[in-house]
Amino acid sequence: MGTQEELKVAVGEAWARLAHAAAQEVPPGEVDGVWVFRAIRQELREFGTAVLSRVDGDRRRIYTARYIHTIKGKERGKFSATVQEVGSGPVEALETLIRGVEKRADDEIPTRVEPASWF
Repeated sequence: MGTQEELKVAVGEAWARLAHAAAQEVPPGEVDGVWVFRAIRQELREFGTAVLSRVDGDRRRIYTARYIHTIKGKERGKFSATVQEVGSGPVEALETLIRGVEKRADDEIPTRVEPASWF
């Protein structure tokens, strides 16, 4: 993916809002990987999850960024986001860490997005 506009088309406006929230918690210049899981719609809301990888010195930190977006009803447009550090390891452990994320996500393979496009 290239531009922010392409990202919005690919995964929706809510993802752009989540990226903005993540940038408030994690320095975008240190993020070297972003993986976006398929959004799930249930009743009046949409739920989305992304995984971010950040190099911090000799450690790699992994974050989960989630959003809940109300898409119908009286609270339509309501949006909340959370960003939480969920693990860390040696810098070279990225593939092992991501495989662990995929395994815990019932083998759903997330879409990799270039950090420069996501932020």
